[in-house]
Amino acid sequence: MPDEPLLPSTPPAPPRLETTRLVLRPFALTDATEVRRLAGEYAIADTTLTIPHPYPEGAAEAWIATHAPKFASGEQVNCAITLRDGGALLGAVGLTVLRPHARAALGYWIGVTFWGHGYCTEAARALVGYGFGVLGLERIEAEHFARNPASGRVMQKLGMRYEAALRARHFKWGRPEDDVVYSILRGEWPGGFERLGDRFDDGRSRGGELQPA
Repeated sequence: MPDEPLLPSTPPAPPRLETTRLVLRPFALTDATEVRRLAGEYAIADTTLTIPHPYPEGAAEAWIATHAPKFASGEQVNCAITLRDGGALLGAVGLTVLRPHARAALGYWIGVTFWGHGYCTEAARALVGYGFGVLGLERIEAEHFARNPASGRVMQKLGMRYEAALRARHFKWGRPEDDVVYSILRGEWPGGFERLGDRFDDGRSRGGELQPA
């Protein structure tokens, strides 16, 4: 059996990442009402694979409750996307990690009223940098429904490369959905986490102002 890649141990605490306009932080149960309001929009559920519509009562609390154990096991990193100015919750961004293969799948959503401001790209860039620079990943991939090209533009802005169009890969609400797949490798990311020039704290007391590239 081939050796598994040697990755750093899972950090002791979920990350808090700061960019020019945003703070990415762990979700709290107090976010549940706002998560339900934002993710409950039809337009959010329609272009994501697993978000239901209508959004059930209690589903946000149940989802948030999974974050700490899944982070501790090294399976997932889930961050609330919030504004630095005022702290408003905008959406979510996360990595689903396959440690034996040093890779992760990137996912994200932004509340409809916050579309068109580049928040998703800014948040995703921070978490991709964390994935390469702190988690030691070799590959990060993402996919979107073919009928949602706006999500693909986020992936392109991250420097991800188009890989494939997979026909009828999933079903959403009883209809087949084509998926478009992108990825980026560690060696293609310009400078790992340090590319961001933003403040971060991964729970290892390494927070500080990083130098922009």
